[in-house]
Amino acid sequence: MNGDDSIYNISLAKPKYAAYFMHPDRPNRVVNQEGRMEKFERRDFIKKASVVAAAGGAGLLAGCSSSQQETPSTQARSTKTFQWKMVTTWPPHFPILGEGADMIARWIEEMSEGRLKIQVYGGGELIPALEGFEAVSQGVAQMCHGVSYYWAGKSQATQFFGAVPFGMNAQQLNAWLYSGGGLELWEELYEPFNLIPMPAGNTGVQMGGWFNKEINTIKDFQGLKMRIPGLGGDVIARAGGSAVLSAGGEIYTNLERGVIDATEWVGPYHDYLMGFHKAAKYYYYPGWHEPGATLELITNKGAFNQLPPDLQAIVRTAAARANIWMLSEFESKNNLYLKKLVEEHNVQLKRFPDDVLATLRKYAAEVIDELVAKDPMSKKIYASFSKFQKDVGGWAELSEKVYYTGISG
Repeated sequence: MNGDDSIYNISLAKPKYAAYFMHPDRPNRVVNQEGRMEKFERRDFIKKASVVAAAGGAGLLAGCSSSQQETPSTQARSTKTFQWKMVTTWPPHFPILGEGADMIARWIEEMSEGRLKIQVYGGGELIPALEGFEAVSQGVAQMCHGVSYYWAGKSQATQFFGAVPFGMNAQQLNAWLYSGGGLELWEELYEPFNLIPMPAGNTGVQMGGWFNKEINTIKDFQGLKMRIPGLGGDVIARAGGSAVLSAGGEIYTNLERGVIDATEWVGPYHDYLMGFHKAAKYYYYPGWHEPGATLELITNKGAFNQLPPDLQAIVRTAAARANIWMLSEFESKNNLYLKKLVEEHNVQLKRFPDDVLATLRKYAAEVIDELVAKDPMSKKIYASFSKFQKDVGGWAELSEKVYYTGISG
């Protein structure tokens, strides 16, 4: 809607009906732009409104419309169709993540009435799973669904929009992105790469990972080869381990064959489907490395700008819908599959010792301090991130934390 109330700026035969809408509690009154109610004759109002509809004034019925008249050129643009490709970092049709990418494409096609059709390619189908950033930047595909920490090789600052060790949870991240300036910083970061980022999913708080040995002290990370991306991987390296980055479809085989000693992925639902309980003995929590992992939809900026405004809005709407749907799916399934892992497969569920978590937190702070000291964009983004985390944390102490630890039952 436009701030100038243009949604009601409709030319009717009599000026007194311009920019009026019916008052919900006073059936014989209408409200004008100045907020005043005036009495009207329903028969006369309907008669005049029908004249407008016949003349093309369907904006009243649509609810939100531009006051500009559609020209032949805009009519031509409105019927133009677009064929796009979306690549993902996930195996084809992978539960929740790949399914979510498929649904984004379907929702966009449905909302656009077929004017924007998107063919989805899982990791490895069109390009290697972890090359989506470059592919979309160069226009090989118009979209990618993945996680921003996979692109740390392009810019270290991308990691702050995926997950930060001991950082914010899903709802806090969404608050920062949508209402705290985070999305604007994300767009600024991606702009030189000819990309537009959008939040398009979240895993929620993850599990700490699967290990083939117990973690009793921080020294147990020494020499450990663990599949873990992003800043969490840098923390493991500081603890004396080796961080290995691999796509989701490669993890089980690497763990089974001993290429890695441990892995994190997401949470019980995915981990059960991936079969990690068949290749590792111990299942640790909490997911200190990813308390909330934002999934992203990135689009080629040139291709996006060629879309008419309504299709641009549809793309953004589909991404926002996916952001809610994916988090909801993980939340609804994780406890059920955690019970399956423990009760049906005798998985040993373990909590990281407090002193281990304290040391990992210390290492995480050191890793981030070193990063922001050498990378100006990381410094700018993390200043916003950390301030928002501190501010939102004050409210969480009085709301979420008290509720879950004291009165939730």
